[in-house]
This record gives sequence, C-alpha cells and structure tokens, in this order.
Amino acid sequence: MESRFRDRADAGRRLVEKLGEYADRPNVIVLGLPRGGVPVAYEVATALNAPLDVFVVRKLGVPGHEELAMGAIAPTGARVLNRDVLDSWPVPEATIEAVERAERRELARREQRYRGTRPPIDVRGKIVILVDDGLATGSTMRAAAEALRQMGPDRIVVAVPVAAATCETFRDVVDETICVLTPDEFYAVGLWYEDFSPTSDEEVSELLDRRIGRRPAPVG
Repeated sequence: MESRFRDRADAGRRLVEKLGEYADRPNVIVLGLPRGGVPVAYEVATALNAPLDVFVVRKLGVPGHEELAMGAIAPTGARVLNRDVLDSWPVPEATIEAVERAERRELARREQRYRGTRPPIDVRGKIVILVDDGLATGSTMRAAAEALRQMGPDRIVVAVPVAAATCETFRDVVDETICVLTPDEFYAVGLWYEDFSPTSDEEVSELLDRRIGRRPAPVG
C-alpha cells in the first residue's frame, strides 16, 4: 500500500508540496469543503500564505443508503446528479427534491455556523484552490466547482490528498487537478488515513478563526 497520511493536517502538508507555484501570490484563495476538507485547506492556506474560507457543499444521499451520493448541491443553487448511481438506484424526482430541500436547510445552517455575518471572500478574477480531504465519486467536488465557476474566478484548481480515478474527471469545469495519491485499489477515502476521525463544526470554526482572525460565529 502506498504511504498513508497520519491525519488531515499531515495530508495538507503533503499536498502543499505539489502547490508550490501558488505560494505568496496575492491573487490566490484557498477554499475548504467542510467539514473534512477544512483541516487540509488550513495547512495549504498557511503554507501558501493565502486567504482561507469555507465553501459549503452538501451531498444528496440515496434514501435508505445515505452514504451513497446520488448528487450534491452548492450555495449558488447548483445541483449535480450522479447518473451512474441513479441508473443503479432509481430515485423519483420528487424524492430527490425532498432530499435537496432538507440538505439546503443544513447547508444554510452550516453557512451561518461557520461564517456568521461575514460575507464570502470575493473570488472574481482570482485563482481558487478548492480543497477536500479526498475524492470518491467526486459528485460533491463537481457541484462545488460548477457553483464556483458561476462566481467568476480566473482559475480553479482542485487539490486533494487522495482520489479514485475521479481525480481526472473535472477537466470540463476546472483548470487543474492535483492529487497526491491516486491508488489503483482505492475503496474509500478513510482507508488512506491512519486517523480519519470526524471533523466537528467547532474544529472548522476554530481553524477559520485562527486563519482569518475573527471571533467565532454564534451557534444556531
């Protein structure tokens, strides 16, 4: 087995090794996908001396098999459906819409929890490095990239520590993809971490506070 990451912080530091060309550039922004992508993105933003923000995207899970992503949504209204999953697990449109409504409520809650009244960083004309802790189906990252593209960045770079073959499937919506590990026998993101403990809302807020230098957003 290829060398696993100790934890998300270690994964971020190893990811930075492939992002050196973006260090100390005033037009670079790092966005982490919560929750697990934020500890990785924190290490990336710190090493590159770049601003850090959170980009909230929610997976749409197949009812009864919620771990299986039939799609994902992002704050701008973008919705991406995974047709391969839906061909194997047909879900009526009305059910998809019901799942989407529930996930949009959670998306709004997390936006408030992490950001409070602070507006998102303006990405227009910027190089945006979009970070997660790994890619399996890639539907969440695709939703994030498509939503981000609508916001007018100059360049989108998807950067993750580990990915299945999906690492190369974003060419139509991003400018560059960077993956530290792309194992032939992937199985699951968590298998490539010695410590893949869940990231809490509190940890996400703490890392954003530390990098941005603001008071924590109120809970609820």
